[in-house]
Amino acid sequence: MPVYEYRCKSCDHQFEKLRSMREADELILCLKCSSKDTHRMLSRFNAKSEGQRLTDTSCGCGGCNGGSCGSCGSHSN
Repeated sequence: MPVYEYRCKSCDHQFEKLRSMREADELILCLKCSSKDTHRMLSRFNAKSEGQRLTDTSCGCGGCNGGSCGSCGSHSN
């Protein structure tokens, strides 16, 4: 099961929860203030295969792939 990140809009508390993909967007109460006003955040991740990076997010935009960036143009060859 994946770990999802959530943020409470009432108290700005950020927390993680282990949930099934089916449950990812279901209502979850804030762990700090019990508010129902929470939302799931987008999480960055890195994948590796045989010790090689499959993604490169060194410029920080999150759109980099294979040394060139289609989002920001930061990594021109």
